[in-house]
Amino acid sequence: MMEWYSALSSFEKTYWIITGISTVFFLFVLISTFIGADTDDIGDVDVEIEADTGAGFQFFTLKNLVAFFTIFGWSGIASIEASNSKSLTIIISIFCGLLMMFVMAAMFYYISKLTSSGTLKMKNALNAIGEVYLTVGAKRSKIGKVQVKVQGALRELEALTDYEEDLTQGNVIKVIEVTNNGILIIEPQN
Repeated sequence: MMEWYSALSSFEKTYWIITGISTVFFLFVLISTFIGADTDDIGDVDVEIEADTGAGFQFFTLKNLVAFFTIFGWSGIASIEASNSKSLTIIISIFCGLLMMFVMAAMFYYISKLTSSGTLKMKNALNAIGEVYLTVGAKRSKIGKVQVKVQGALRELEALTDYEEDLTQGNVIKVIEVTNNGILIIEPQN
């Protein structure tokens, strides 16, 4: 092994050192991600440069830099083995490393867009059909509760009605309005 390494040029040795170190880090990051020891346990090292509060397109992160140097090294070694010139090898290495960083940043950006905030948007309850759970007083005299399906889940929400009679437990209702403070205005469904 030492004979092989000592026979390499300084250019090739540099690429092998970068490749070896970055590959070890890459494997560490990969294994720690799979076993769940991601950034929550070791501190948040993948911060955006401008400290934006949104998920955003994060290009300069620890994972992306490790991936850059890993791909930079391996593509450089492949280019050296293909007998390319030093300048072409450096260009190919940088291009492949940057391409990998861009692909990873784009992948994490679009994956973050797939998550739901979990915030209940009361306007989504408009026109929903549900059932009275606790009596709703006639002409907005008493706040009651209804069960309606909003955003894919059955929810128990406060409600009022403009109807002439109390709406009692079991009455089928329709949401016709949502007030600014999130109370549903309902009417009986015939």
